[in-house]
Amino acid sequence: MRSPSHLVTLLLLVCPATVLAQTDPQTASLGRRLKQGAEPEHRVQAARLLGESEDPEALPLLCAGLEDPEAPVRTASAQALEKLGELGGVECLVARKDEPDAEAKAAQQSALGKLRGLKARPPKFYVLLGEVKDTTGTLPPELVKATEARMRRKLTQEGAWLAPAKEGEAEAKGVLRKHKIQGYRLAAEIRPGASGGLMLTVMCMRYPGKLQLMGSIQVQASGAEPYELLWALAPEAITETAASFKWK
Repeated sequence: MRSPSHLVTLLLLVCPATVLAQTDPQTASLGRRLKQGAEPEHRVQAARLLGESEDPEALPLLCAGLEDPEAPVRTASAQALEKLGELGGVECLVARKDEPDAEAKAAQQSALGKLRGLKARPPKFYVLLGEVKDTTGTLPPELVKATEARMRRKLTQEGAWLAPAKEGEAEAKGVLRKHKIQGYRLAAEIRPGASGGLMLTVMCMRYPGKLQLMGSIQVQASGAEPYELLWALAPEAITETAASFKWK
C-alpha cells in the first residue's frame, strides 16, 4: 500500500533517452518551421512532429497551421491535432468549418470527432489544480506555466474533469453528485532538489469545502536542464498522486 506522503526520484542523468520527450526549445523550433518553412513538405513534417510531441504548447502552433495557404499543411495540422489530443483543439477546428480542400476537410472532421469524444467521456474524478508555484525563484514564468499545462494534460489523460478556478462550492458539489465521483484540490510547488536538480511537490486535499490535507507526494530529478526535468516531473507527479490516493 502506498503512503500518502512519499518521494520518487527520476534518474534523468542515467537514462535521459527513455525519460525525456520533446523539450520546450524543440517545440518552439518546430513551431517556427511550421510557420516559416520555405517548402510545404517541411511544414508538413513540422506539423507531424508537433502532433507526436505530447506538448500542450503545440496546440496554438497547430491551430495556426490550419490557416496555412497549402492544403497538405492544413491536412497535416489537423491530423496532428487529433494525435496531440488536446481538447482546446476543438475551438480552432470548428473555426475552419469553411475549409475548401476535401482532404483537409476530412482530416479536420476526423480530429473533431476524436476530440469531442474525449471531451464527452464520463469523468473518473474532479480536480481543481491551483497555480503552480516556483519556490526556487530561478525559473522563467513561462516554464512554470508550461509545467502546469503538462500537469493538466496528464490529469485529463487520467480521466479527470478539471474544475474552473473560481467555481462555487454548490456548483462543485453538483458536479460530484451528478457524476458520483470524488473531488480533489491540488497545490503544486517547484522546489530545489538534490544534486542541483528540481523537486515537484503536490499536496492533495478534498474538494470542495474546508481545506483538508490528505497528504502529499514529491518527485525529483537531476542531471538535465530545468525544462527537461520539469517535462519528466509534471506527468510523473500526477501519476504518483493518482496512485497514492487511489483515484478511480
